[in-house]
Formats: sequence, structure tokens, C-alpha cells
Amino acid sequence: MSKIRNDVKRAENKDGLLKSLKYIIPVIFIGMTIGISSGFVLWTLSDLPKIKSLEESPPLESSLIFASEGDLIAELYLERRTFVPYYKIPARVKNAFIAVEDARFYQHHGIDVIRIFSALVKDVFEASFVQGGSTITQQLTKLLFLKPERSISRKIKEAALSLQIEKHYTKDEIIGLYLNQAYFGTRAYGIEAAAQTYFGKTTQEITVPEAALLAALLKAPTNYSPFINPEKSLVRRNFVLSRMVDAGFITKDQYNVFSKEPLPVTSKKRAFKSPYFVEYARKKLEQKYGNQLYTDAFKIHTTLDLRLQQIAETAIENGIAQLEKRRKPGIQAALLAIDVKTGAIRAMVGGTDFWTTQFNRSVLAYRQPGSVFKPFVYLTALKQGHTPDDMIEDSPISFPDGNGGTWSPQNYEEIFNGPVTLKVAMAKSLNAATVRLADQIGIKNIIETTQEIGIKENIQPYLSSALGATDMTLIDIVYAYAVLATGNKLTPFYIDKVVSRDGITDEEPIAPPQKVIDDNVIINIRTMLRAVILQGTGSAAKIIERPVYGKTGTTNDFTDAWFVGFDDDIVVGVWVGRDNHKPIGNKETGAMAALPIWIEFMQKK
Repeated sequence: MSKIRNDVKRAENKDGLLKSLKYIIPVIFIGMTIGISSGFVLWTLSDLPKIKSLEESPPLESSLIFASEGDLIAELYLERRTFVPYYKIPARVKNAFIAVEDARFYQHHGIDVIRIFSALVKDVFEASFVQGGSTITQQLTKLLFLKPERSISRKIKEAALSLQIEKHYTKDEIIGLYLNQAYFGTRAYGIEAAAQTYFGKTTQEITVPEAALLAALLKAPTNYSPFINPEKSLVRRNFVLSRMVDAGFITKDQYNVFSKEPLPVTSKKRAFKSPYFVEYARKKLEQKYGNQLYTDAFKIHTTLDLRLQQIAETAIENGIAQLEKRRKPGIQAALLAIDVKTGAIRAMVGGTDFWTTQFNRSVLAYRQPGSVFKPFVYLTALKQGHTPDDMIEDSPISFPDGNGGTWSPQNYEEIFNGPVTLKVAMAKSLNAATVRLADQIGIKNIIETTQEIGIKENIQPYLSSALGATDMTLIDIVYAYAVLATGNKLTPFYIDKVVSRDGITDEEPIAPPQKVIDDNVIINIRTMLRAVILQGTGSAAKIIERPVYGKTGTTNDFTDAWFVGFDDDIVVGVWVGRDNHKPIGNKETGAMAALPIWIEFMQKK
């Protein structure tokens, strides 16, 4: 009997244990699930980025290049972006984005539970993922911190970061950060670049329908681009306007007006004026700042005078157009203008069309200067005590050519003038007289003079060098002529200052003018260069109603044509020729091909 009772008791205990397990197992399972989930959440949140990095790591931002008067001439960037402070973004612009992206933006704290639930219901009803629930704050976290993936861990991080951002920043700061980070297509990053790219306006200037278009682009910049899919773009733009009506930002009557506004047809190109100068500056700045030049929002203030630059470009265009009316096309030209007192570059044209060829002929092209070199011969004679009124024989002369023969310099008109003054010899660009003078004063002394005034090229110690047989660049010759104007050797410079995004100014130390030629010598060489204008090969420049000074230059077979000269403010050099070193055309001398460009510039400057 006791055995039966024991069996019954064991059975009851077993049954009780089973009943207990029935309740204990779910509890254990739930506990494990919570533990695992909590562990997963903690692990997910363990590597959250620091919100402070929003301030410590500013976005990639374009550097801006300005002319001397403050005109924007170029942007340099990896991502075209110009940061605009949140307080400068008009309410109408912010409202367009809020209406379509996050209508309850000012009500939630980073996560919109109502919107998430609404999106979930719609997704279930449609049996697919058709509506998202992300707030503007959540979208900002994705832009700044998270990878573009769909996963539970990313959603948890997104929510946590959004709550942190909302805790540390105001709503206006958050939407400002968002609009400065967003990509709008057509290589425009941020609201300011988008406003400039699509409308050629600043953020403060764009209208309600323009703001609506920019808000429309965010969902799919290419798909809704007005330049690629104008029909889709218009529908999406007007949808944003309708959402602005729903949000109470605009009235129905305003919608009826705004929805009829036309879309932009073409993008507004980034600022890129005076391209040869910009590229010259960019290469030199890149050597100093490296990749930061394209990302760190430098404001680069240059020496370029945009008014003079535009005059220079027009003068080149007009001069080449006239030349190509009488000659085969394909002629190139370059112009460089510098401040006579400081050496600051004021205008630079490196060719007839930068977009066809980026080769900058004002600084990179090595060409024979011809008679433009002659003033350095006469300068050497003046340094040795000669005067402009000293006589020199302009008659046939021969020298050994080093190959068993002789070299006899000929004058352009193939006639000789007999005894002439040094002033007349240079004014009329007499080759025979110049070579005879070079022989008297010594070619090595001439070379020493060119080195004193800053010419870097290695001039060969042959008498033919006195006629400009050594290849040189326009920039070297222009700076050498600055010495002829004042007696001071100048150092080329093109940057006034570079200002960082933090307002720190970096100014390049500029070498002061260095006196290298005595003032009495300068007075005499100026007299001789003035004679070139009054009675010599540059007589066409007498049309300029102020004293100007300069010299023509022409090389064999009319391959290169030059005019370099100055007034009391500026030194200007012009070169004309063909890149393949073929002749410009018969009789296309410096006076015919280059001087007209120089005159137009100097008349209008």
C-alpha cells in the first residue's frame, strides 16, 4: 500500500514539475531574448561616433579665388560646397525641405514615432516598403556618420545618434547642417552650391518655387534633374509645393502661381574667369597646400585686376581675329601685365582659348625674342658710360660663324644707314649697328647685365645672342622690362593673402624691389625706348595719349612677333605666333601682329 502511495506521490511531483516548466521555460526564453537583444543593442551602440565631431570635422568645402577688387573668379573643390550658416538660410527655403522631408520636424525629438507607425501601416497595407519614417535628423546622421545600408544595427545607431544630436543642437542648427551636407546632383554639395548651380543665385536669393525644386531633388537628384528629366522634375517640384500648402507654409493661391514657374534649362557654370591665371595660381598654391586647397574653404585673394584682365582678353580676341582675316588660322597669342612698382600680376592671357588648349604661353612657352632683346644690349652700353647720342656705324659687318664661314647680320629693310646715334639705332631696330655695338661692349658684359636684371635663361656668348637668338619666356622678358622702367628688379607675385575658414590670414612675404640699375642709366634707356614710339618701329603707339615706352621684336621668317613696353603704372608684354613654330605670315612683324594688341590694351586700361 505504501508502495502505491509513493508511486502516486512521484507521479504528482512529476506532473507538478512539468506544469512548472510550462511557465518557467517561456520566462527563461523571454529573459534570454531580452538579454541577447540588450547585448546586441549595447554592442551596436558601443562604437557610436562622437557627436562633437560635427564641430571638429567640418565638411569638405570649396576654396574660392578672388580678384584684387573682391570679384569671385574661380572655385576649387573635390565637392562643390560653400558652407552657409543656418541663420542665413531663409525660412521659405527651410520650409520647402521640412514640408516634403519631415513635416513634424519641430514637434519631435529626433525620432517621429507617429510617422514611423504611419509608415509601418502603409508598408503593411501595400505589402512592400513604400514609405520611410526617417526624420531630417536621422537623415543627417546617415549623411555624416553611417554607411548606406539597411540593417537593424544601423537603424539602432541612427536612432541613438538622432537623439544625441537633438539634445546638443537646436532645430535650426540641425536643418542648417543637413542642408549644407546634402547632395543635389550636378556636382553640387550643400544648399549654397545647389542655389548657384541651378539658379546662379545665393541661398538668400532663391524663391519659394526654386527652393521647392531643390527640395524635390534630394529624393533622387538625377531622376528629378530639370536638365535630364524636366517632366518628372516639374511633377516632383509641384508635389513639394502641394506639401507646403498642406503644412500651412504657403496658400493655395500661392501654389497656383508658383506651380506655373518655369524650371531652369541649363546649369550655371562655376565661376572660372581668367582661366590661364587661375590655373597658374592653382598649380603654385597646390605645391604649398596640397589637397587642402580643394577641401578647406580657403579664401584666396589674388593680385589680378579683373577689369584689366577682361581688356586683355578682348584685345587678344580682336587682334587674332584681324590677323586671321589675312592669314591662315591657328595663330596663338599671349599677354602679361604687371604692376611696374610692385611686380604684382594684373592680367594674364596664355592663349586664345583655354578650353581648347591649357598650355600657358605667357609663362611656359620658350620663344626667340628677336629685337625685344636689344634694349638689354643698349642698357649695357649705357652702364659703361655711353649716351643715347653716341654714334655707331650701321654698315655691313661680318664675323666668323665657327664653322669656317662668316655671319653677316642684315637689317630688316636690307639697307644700311651709316653713322647713327644709339637712340636711332634702337628706335629703328638696326641689326648691323646693334651687333657692332655688342662687339664693342662685349657679349659677356651683356649676359652679365641680363643676369642682373633677372633673366634666368642661359644666354650663349655669341654675337647672334644680341639679336635675341636665345629662347625666353614672356614672363621673364616682362619682368626684365620692369627694370628698364624703374631700375628696380621685381619678384613676381600673384597672391595678396590666403584666409582660412577660421579667419587666419596667411600672407606670402613679398621681396621688396631691389635697385640694380642707376637712375641716370634708367633715364637714358627710357629716352631710347620712347624714341621707338616717336620715331621708330613702334610709331603706331603714338595714338596713345600719354607717354609710353617699348620695343618691337620679330624673329626670322616672321615666326614670332613681340611688343613689350610700359607706362608709369604697368608693364605689358604681347607675343604672337604659332605653336608649331611655322611663320605667322609674310611681313607679320612685331609692329604688325603684336603691337595692335598692346595698343588696344594700353588705350583701354
